[in-house]
Amino acid sequence: MQTGEPVKGGAPPADGRGSGTERGLVLTLTSGKGGVGKTTTTANLGTALAMAGQRVIVLDADIGLRNLDIIMGLESQVVHNLVDVIEGRCTLHEALVRDKRAKELYLLPSSQTRDKTAVAPDQMMTLCEELRAIADFVLVDSPAGIELGFQNAIAAASEVIIITTPDVSALRDADKVIYLLERDLNTEARLIINRYNPRLVRRKEMITRHDIMSILGIDLLGIVPDDDQITVSANKGWPVALDRKKYVSRAYHNIAQRLLGYNVPLIHFQEVSWPERLRRMIGL
Repeated sequence: MQTGEPVKGGAPPADGRGSGTERGLVLTLTSGKGGVGKTTTTANLGTALAMAGQRVIVLDADIGLRNLDIIMGLESQVVHNLVDVIEGRCTLHEALVRDKRAKELYLLPSSQTRDKTAVAPDQMMTLCEELRAIADFVLVDSPAGIELGFQNAIAAASEVIIITTPDVSALRDADKVIYLLERDLNTEARLIINRYNPRLVRRKEMITRHDIMSILGIDLLGIVPDDDQITVSANKGWPVALDRKKYVSRAYHNIAQRLLGYNVPLIHFQEVSWPERLRRMIGL
């Protein structure tokens, strides 16, 4: 179901954000390693923040490999992209796509036909400054790796959120990103552990969250359980955070509340039987 549309008549209104005295936060979601769920997390966290009453713009910084629009179910509504904005072929207002399912949620898509050299870090900083003026939160979906795309994505970050899964290779790459952030940028980072499976942890077949925290040494923002509904929803272009009744949806909404300054406990993990996993997968 496609429910987004290009913004008509301008970008989100700047009331409360365009005065120059108060500007939104730029949160870059990164990991160093591909396949850990950065894009899915960006879509769901942006949705949860918008459902909490925040004005949110999610920005796909993975130039050449555009996926955020697909995860959000907005691909058919994309007309322009961030490279078009930077190179002056359209205005920011014309490139933003509005998601009508969550009030005040907007997407700035990436380009599929250009590569990461199309945008320089200073250009990304200028773009994010414009976005901060009209949004409470700007969520930047970083590409995998630590090269130019990564440098672009973190250039304007108010805060960096590291996404990792509980496996050795993802943790090693996350640790490398944390090291680079501390060495080069003195940038604050917090952690989201994705695809956490308590059943495997109890069987000692998955690294525990306590061990992950010990290895990485940064503050924990939240844990997202391993749940088939995330994949099913992403394939449908319908972020799971839109449905508060789903168990895994609570993880994203809890993380959003923590970003807003509320003291919300970590999600309680429950054992899910295989029949129940199957029922969730088919939407029963």
